[in-house]
Amino acid sequence: MLDVTRLRVLVAVARNGSVTAAARELNYAQPSVSHHIARLESETGARLLERVGRGVRLTDAGRLLAERAEEIIGRLDAAETELAAHVGLREGRVRLAAFPSALGTLVPAAATMLAAEAPRMEFVLTEAEPPEALRMLRAGYVDVAVVFQHYRADLDPCPPAPADEGTRGTLLVDEAVHLVTAAGTGPPASDLAAYAHSRWIAGCERCRSSLVRQCESAGFTPQISFTTDDYLAVQALVAAGLGVTTLPELCLRVARHPGIASTPLPGARRHIFAVTYGQPPYPVAATRLIDMLKRAATRLTA
Repeated sequence: MLDVTRLRVLVAVARNGSVTAAARELNYAQPSVSHHIARLESETGARLLERVGRGVRLTDAGRLLAERAEEIIGRLDAAETELAAHVGLREGRVRLAAFPSALGTLVPAAATMLAAEAPRMEFVLTEAEPPEALRMLRAGYVDVAVVFQHYRADLDPCPPAPADEGTRGTLLVDEAVHLVTAAGTGPPASDLAAYAHSRWIAGCERCRSSLVRQCESAGFTPQISFTTDDYLAVQALVAAGLGVTTLPELCLRVARHPGIASTPLPGARRHIFAVTYGQPPYPVAATRLIDMLKRAATRLTA
């Protein structure tokens, strides 16, 4: 059986990129870190590190083990916290990762309700786009991840699945995606082909992929002139006449620039999920937070 302490050492080396930096982070002597790695290599029968100049780097086997070790250690730490809260050794804690427009709408409302019902609950927030939020969830750094997936009824065979690779999702919001143009130029056309020769503004990687896909289904490849994850900046750029874009409804609910016009795109949707990892029963704090997120979503979309 692999030793957890040695796995922690390997993860520290992978995270810091050197034995010296890992020793500093762990408050170990450098020879102790080297000893743990050597013992881990002996236990696994695989070479985990290789020298590169004066430093080291992980082998393919080392990277694979470090990735799995990060998940294992994260789950162990989460289990320790949950058990301690269960037996009353410390206050409960729930950790959430969410993307910006959810942090500006769903999350504050849910946090307010959670604080009212469990005032001593520690609530930790992290801003993260869906791929990073899911990675943090699997590694045990957060208990709940709020993520989204885009959906086109005329292009996709079915709505996006709320679960993937050991995760379990609860649908919070099914929202429209809007075409956004500068105000004063007339209402936006519902046919994207009308903007085939316009400059476009794209968001995060997942949003950009959805934008390109929608434009290509309309018969053209968008000329993307600007890319930013800041939906307020996106609206300001559109209002200044620097391009057109698509934005989900939550991004317009958080704050709407007076210099834009918008119209829902037929069939274009964004589904927002609250995601947990592993099998039920889930920690009480995580279950309670998801309930609050569902209530906040219901109020927001009513």
